[in-house]
Amino acid sequence: MGKRNEPRKDIQVPVRIFGTDSSGAVFSQKAMTVNISHSGVELAGVEANVAVNEIVGVTYKSNRVHFRVKWVGKPNTPKAGRVGMLNVSPGKPLWDFPLDSAGMDPYEGGITERRKQPRYRCQNSIEIHIHGGASFWGTVADLSLGGCYVEMAIPLEVGTKLRVALWFGQAKARAEAEVAHRTPGFGVGIRFSQISDQDRDIIRQYLNSLAPLARKPLLGNLPHPAH
Repeated sequence: MGKRNEPRKDIQVPVRIFGTDSSGAVFSQKAMTVNISHSGVELAGVEANVAVNEIVGVTYKSNRVHFRVKWVGKPNTPKAGRVGMLNVSPGKPLWDFPLDSAGMDPYEGGITERRKQPRYRCQNSIEIHIHGGASFWGTVADLSLGGCYVEMAIPLEVGTKLRVALWFGQAKARAEAEVAHRTPGFGVGIRFSQISDQDRDIIRQYLNSLAPLARKPLLGNLPHPAH
């Protein structure tokens, strides 16, 4: 299911997975881990029809973290009901038991990059202004030159027009944007619709400054062809 660079442990513990399935319906169900690494997990017994690149929540005991679906087992195969996922907030571990560490585990599952711009992990503040509406703050969990995923509890509808400002220390990059997809309770994917060369350069310089682990592009991204 794809080449992995991080050791996995065969650990079976019960978890709960929840989010929005491929039809847009909210689901919540129990599942069991098959193997676990620092950045990824394979689950078995997933009945919900989840889509690749969708963001879903996973709870283990009192911990809750959201993951991006990297691959889904095909029906009528040994992998049916199994899902491989990547933690989109690596600074927020889900597990309370030790795991080996050796690089990162992209949990790619054979998925190829379909975006024009690679996506990088980060934790940056973002100002969000709805056109003709409210303004609030969020946290950017991953970023590319074409958009970002923002952790926030406020549900924004797909297509909502925004003005955003991303903070990088003392520097700020501004862009016109719109909501490309949403995951209730977790956050929204935002696509930059208009951004100046100067502001894009600020983002590019920041991405180039990231540490090697954070800088390694994550395959898959916001499901919008403009990225």
